[in-house]
Amino acid sequence: MEVGTGQCEDCVYYDYDELYDRTVCTLNLDQDDAERFSTQKRKFCRYYKYYEPYKSVQKQN
Repeated sequence: MEVGTGQCEDCVYYDYDELYDRTVCTLNLDQDDAERFSTQKRKFCRYYKYYEPYKSVQKQN
């Protein structure tokens, strides 16, 4: 990832997959986007969205 674009671990789409027993990106990319992302030198993800773990707790208060 480029500086300032976020890391996968902080992304809302990065989740644990029980089938594969590892964390994966759960965003459904079409074939062109997946190929473009895997072949680019810089790992900039334009779909990155910061995950705020306490956001749901704030709404409860």
